[in-house]
Amino acid sequence: MSFIRRHRVGGRIYLEEVESKRVKGKVVQQHLRYIGKEADGKTILSASISNVEVDQVKLYGPLLVLHHMATEIGLAEILGAYGREILSLVYAHCLDYRSINQMPAWFERTDLALLLNLEGLTEKRLLNALDSLETQDPEALQRRIFESVRKVYALENSGVIYDVTNTYLYGKKCPLAKRGKDKEGVLGRPLIQIGLGVTMEEGIPIFHKVFDGNIHDSRTFQDMITSFRPYGIRSGLMIYDRGITSGQNLVDVKALHWDTLCGVAFNEALKKLWRPYLAQGSQTPLENRVRLNQTIFYVTVKPYAIEKVRGILALCFNEQQRRDLKESRYDELTHAQSLLKAHKAIKAGLEKFFDKHNDILSMALKEAEEFDGYSLVFSTLRLPKDQMVRLYFDKDLVEKAFRSLKGIATLRPIRHWLYNRVIAHVFICYLAYLLLSLLKVRLQKVHMSPQEALRELDTMYKVYLRDPKKGFKISRVVTLTKKQETILKAVNKKLLACSG
Repeated sequence: MSFIRRHRVGGRIYLEEVESKRVKGKVVQQHLRYIGKEADGKTILSASISNVEVDQVKLYGPLLVLHHMATEIGLAEILGAYGREILSLVYAHCLDYRSINQMPAWFERTDLALLLNLEGLTEKRLLNALDSLETQDPEALQRRIFESVRKVYALENSGVIYDVTNTYLYGKKCPLAKRGKDKEGVLGRPLIQIGLGVTMEEGIPIFHKVFDGNIHDSRTFQDMITSFRPYGIRSGLMIYDRGITSGQNLVDVKALHWDTLCGVAFNEALKKLWRPYLAQGSQTPLENRVRLNQTIFYVTVKPYAIEKVRGILALCFNEQQRRDLKESRYDELTHAQSLLKAHKAIKAGLEKFFDKHNDILSMALKEAEEFDGYSLVFSTLRLPKDQMVRLYFDKDLVEKAFRSLKGIATLRPIRHWLYNRVIAHVFICYLAYLLLSLLKVRLQKVHMSPQEALRELDTMYKVYLRDPKKGFKISRVVTLTKKQETILKAVNKKLLACSG
C-alpha cells in the first residue's frame, strides 16, 4: 500500500506518494508521484480539490496507540519472523476480536497495513503465526519481553502477585482440557488452568503458564517458582491466595530469597491455636482496628512457623462479614427446613444441620459459625498490620488482570482444540493484557482507564482521498477532539504529529 511522505526543502514542506518495497531484505520507499505541499499546517494539493474523492475510511486512533505501546518495547522484533502478524491478532484482542477466519476482513477496515507494513493478511498466515509461537521457548520469550518492559518503564523489584484461574474450551479433543468445575461454579466444562504473575505496584504481567485443567492451584505455583528463577529478580514479596499456599511453596519461595505474604486455610491445628484467644471475649479492641476502603478489620498477630519457615500469622476479623454470613446461613436453613417438611430435596451439605425430625441442630450450627468472619494471613516479612491487610486483601490487580484476559482480551471461551494453538491463543491474550496494562501506566495522569481511552479514540479515523484524473492518493486524520488530544499527549506527545 502506498502512503504520503512529508519532506522539507528549505522552508517548505512537500508531499509525495511513496510505496514501501522490500529490496534485499530491507524496506525502502519508492517515489510514485508528487502530491502537493503544506502551508500553515494545511495540505495544498497539486490538483483541484473538486476532483478529490473519498477512497477509504480506516480505523486508526486505537491502533496508533496500541502500536506505540508495542513499538516502544520492541515487541514485534522479540516475537520473531511472524511478529507483525502476531501483533495484528494482539491488537484485535484489545479491540474487536471475533475469530481467526474473520480477521482478514477486520484487518481491511483498519490502517494496520500501514502501521505494521503488512499487506494481504490471510487466515493461513495468521495460523502460521500462531504455530510459530510453538517453535519458540515461551518462558524465554516472556523473560525477554519483561526485561524490555522493565527497562523502558524503570520497574522496581518490589513484588509479585500470583493467582490461578481456569477457562473452558469448545470441543473435547485438546489433551490439556479436563472436565471440572470452573470459577463460575459450572460443572462439566473442559477446562484449562492459567497461572499469572503481575507486578505488585503496577499490575504489569511478568509471566504466565497454561496447565491441565485438573492441576491443583498449589501445584501450578510449584511449577511457576521453577520458571521464575531465571528472571534474576533479586528480591521482593510474593503474594498469593490461600488456595495456593503450601509448606513446600513457602520453602521454595524462601530459597529464592523472596518473602511471602499469603492466605492460610483454617485446619484443626490452627483452630485449636486461636480458640483460647476467641474465648477471651471481644476481638474488636481499638488498637487492632485497620480500615481498608469501606471494610474494617481487627487484626491480631502471633509468631508462627509453617514447615520451619518463620513468620507472622495474622488473625483478621471482619465483623460485617460475620453478620452477613450468619444471616445468609439462617436464610438457607429456614428455606431448607420448609423444603424438608414438604418432603423435598435440599441443597447438598445442609443435611448435617438437621436431626431426624427436621429440627436444626444447635451444636452443628455453633460449629459452623465459630470462625465466620475470620481469615488468616501469613507473612515472612515483618509488616505493620495495616500494610499486611492492604497488600493481601487489596490484591485485586491480578483479579483485574484475569477479568481483562477473559473479557477485554477475549480469552474465553477458547475455540481452538489443537494443543499448540490453545497455548498460542492464551499467549496472544497475555500480550493483549500486557499492552493494556502498559497503557494504564501511561494514562495515570489523566485518570482514565485503557478501555475508556480506546473507546474514545474509536472515532479517530484516517480518511484516504484520491484524484481519479491525476491518480494520486492522500490521507488525512479526522479532526481530533480535546479528549483524544489529551489521550495522545498522555501516551506520547509525538503521537500528535501522526494525527495531522
